[in-house]
Amino acid sequence: MRLFVRVVETGSFSAVARELGTIQPTISKQLSALEEHLGVRLLNRTTRQLSTTEAGRKYYDRCRHILDEITDLEGSLTELQNSPTGLLRVNAPVAFGQLYMLPLVFRFRRLYPGLAIDLTLNDRYVDLVQEGIDVAIRFGELSDSQVVARSVGRVMRVCVASPAYLRARGIPRSPEDLLSHNCITYNYLFTNEWQFGSPKGQTTLRVTGDFRANSALTIRSAALEGIGIANMPSVFVQQDLDNGSLVRVLAEYAPPPVEIHAIYPSARFVAGKVRSFLDFVRDEFLQIPALQVPVDKPKRVPRIRAKVAG
Repeated sequence: MRLFVRVVETGSFSAVARELGTIQPTISKQLSALEEHLGVRLLNRTTRQLSTTEAGRKYYDRCRHILDEITDLEGSLTELQNSPTGLLRVNAPVAFGQLYMLPLVFRFRRLYPGLAIDLTLNDRYVDLVQEGIDVAIRFGELSDSQVVARSVGRVMRVCVASPAYLRARGIPRSPEDLLSHNCITYNYLFTNEWQFGSPKGQTTLRVTGDFRANSALTIRSAALEGIGIANMPSVFVQQDLDNGSLVRVLAEYAPPPVEIHAIYPSARFVAGKVRSFLDFVRDEFLQIPALQVPVDKPKRVPRIRAKVAG
């Protein structure tokens, strides 16, 4: 049943085989044996994709419920000993993962030595259900209705540039000045629309530039190289600001903080190991001032949007 559920969620025999450390023909044979046992076809197979039959969809829904009940039962027994076991799969952005999640995960592992941890760090969008992730750390606004989010912190966003770039191109005095600057954009979370605060309210500015990336570490490197101005969470560049490698600009127009969420699949029962990890993350982040930036009270003024001509 677990194997069938994962095949449906990933849409691939090969993906499940990699998860289980086996080969694709083994998965295919087991699914065929399951169909023979039930006397009904569960999956439509083509050379390009898999899809569930009507019976397969009903069987998947019941299997998902039954497996959650089993997880609940096993978790309740484990919690009696206050020692989560099994495998916990965690995902986080690369830069944040290296700075904060690795030490946190190591401490969590020492608390629960019977728990195996699979930690993946990447800056692409990860489908939690398809890739079997139990908990992921996400920055910014969330639009996925298939996940449950728990706020665990927030960080300040800052505009930064190298001293060399500012000497060559000048220091922007207002957000609108960025229209004549080369801005380094993030093609994953924040796109090319940057938000700022001001006495007049919130401003959204559409910036342009000749360099963009999907990694905070890459954008930081580009800013250090003098390519342009970057807008990113302060936790990734605080050391550079402290030693003068980067300079903060437009500080008086500080944009809204970036929310940090711990998310998990909404369609699944929340196992004890997941609850323990969520609580641990929240408590640990509360001890880090840089991850608990307060939110200013919003001003009741019209929103201002600056546009680039043409």
